[in-house]
Amino acid sequence: MDKKQKKSEIVEAFHFRHATKKFDPNQKISTNDFRFILEAGYLSPSSFGIEPWRFLIVQNETLRRKIKDISWGAKGKIMDASHFVIYLSRTQKDLKYDADYLKDHFLTIHEYPGDRVEGLLSMIENFQKSDFELTDERRISDWASKQTYIALANTMTAAAQIGIDSCPIEGFSIREMNEFLREEGLLEDDSFSISVMAAFGYREAEPAAKKRRPLHDVIKWIE
Repeated sequence: MDKKQKKSEIVEAFHFRHATKKFDPNQKISTNDFRFILEAGYLSPSSFGIEPWRFLIVQNETLRRKIKDISWGAKGKIMDASHFVIYLSRTQKDLKYDADYLKDHFLTIHEYPGDRVEGLLSMIENFQKSDFELTDERRISDWASKQTYIALANTMTAAAQIGIDSCPIEGFSIREMNEFLREEGLLEDDSFSISVMAAFGYREAEPAAKKRRPLHDVIKWIE
């Protein structure tokens, strides 16, 4: 496949993608296709390669109904969507520069030698304290949550490239959703917090044409 054709297909997928408000409950995503979508999220980049996320695939109907009742954004989507994903982000407990998670991640996942790990943790300490001023729990939480949106975007784009619809969902109370997830034992002693959710499936009807601000108003070249 030449570059021109590939670029055309990618742009076509972006035009195809829209925030689907109503899913066809009779159409289901194949296991193979959804694994492909998840792989796009799994392979997403993260700051320092720390992967500060977890993806909960909620297929249980009882749990979906509970989410529908406490998330106004999920109403009209969660019961009909083929797959429903909750993107969790790690909290300060795991992401502060001296957290056990970070040290273990660099040692066991990246397989860095001890002296390199110590250097990385020192770098992250400086980054958190000085560069990004991640000096409290809320700021670290926001930093981690921003990174889950990279994975969210990649999963939605991957879905669109194979003709599958999606809808990102922020319509919920973070406090109420965290309480629900905590009661269900899904936050691992508060190592995680909810970041965003998304529904995946197939549209019930064609959407309206996309509308965007003029390109020249969004993109500015500085030469």
